Amino acid sequence: MLSASQLADRLAHDAEAVCRHYLSAGRRAGNYWIVGDVANNKGRSLYVHLAGPRKGRWTDAAAGQFGDLLDLVRETCGLVDFQDVADEARRFLNEPRPSSASRADDAPPVERPAAERARRLFRMTQALAGTLADNYLRQRGILRASVHPSLRFHPSCYYRDLVTGRTSRYPALIAAVTDRSGAITGVHRTWLDPQGEGKAKVDDPRRALGGLLGNAVRFRFPLHGPVPVLAAGEGLESILSLSHVMPGMAMVSALTANHLAAFRLPSRCIRLYIAADADAAGRHGIEGLSRRAQALGILPLVLTPELGDFNEDLRRLGPDRLTAHLRSQLATEDAQAFLPA
Repeated sequence: MLSASQLADRLAHDAEAVCRHYLSAGRRAGNYWIVGDVANNKGRSLYVHLAGPRKGRWTDAAAGQFGDLLDLVRETCGLVDFQDVADEARRFLNEPRPSSASRADDAPPVERPAAERARRLFRMTQALAGTLADNYLRQRGILRASVHPSLRFHPSCYYRDLVTGRTSRYPALIAAVTDRSGAITGVHRTWLDPQGEGKAKVDDPRRALGGLLGNAVRFRFPLHGPVPVLAAGEGLESILSLSHVMPGMAMVSALTANHLAAFRLPSRCIRLYIAADADAAGRHGIEGLSRRAQALGILPLVLTPELGDFNEDLRRLGPDRLTAHLRSQLATEDAQAFLPA
């Protein structure tokens, strides 16, 4: 079984073939492959040595990135685990997959922190508008998701089956999890069916990576200044459904009930609307966040859907019915400020 250094050497031996496969937007210029960046955009910033003693080494002059072709595979594919990088390199080289017992020999001695891996993955994404992820959310009744910078699209995001260890690639909706300063601490991935038929047909199409505790995916959330009124909930699509009919209100998706209970509330918040999920775990999150809000002098108010969750309300009952249902649950001044007349 080839080691990491041997994989890099093998890739360097076929450097031009590697570039044509992973950096197809580029072109050969003398002894270099020229392209815009590791995201395979057109341009001249990134160059790969195709000959000489530095064959297989690359540099992105604009981004300050550099490395060997194993690093290039990692960056172009948006991979976060070394095992996935090695698997992808072996796939390209037609090498057999390693057994689970031998994988540890290939792994680097120090793993990158999860938050750093999450930030690197988010850098590999592209704008949401017009993508498969945007279409997926539109099918869910969420028509303006592309206005939120926390949502992005990855055309080929790695998925690992946690039982078999097999890896595959699917397009994915990527959501940035941030702290109160706006720094990315994690990401949430929703793998999608390449044919546009909802989520990918895998056992676990949603996973988070990085630091979620106290943090959340934020929508219309100011980085500076007070947040007097805030809506918080678990599910990404449920909160996006509320944002669809109340686009002016700051909102957060904590992704799970436990993380909802632990969400760090913003300063000078007066009212907190907690979007309910109709299950026991959801009640736990609501109760935990409510107690913490009350201890900070914040009034917690629970928003309940008519059906299973707010996305189901939006899809099955429509935005007008959802708006009317919310109007009866909001404080009068908030209904006037955030709901259409």
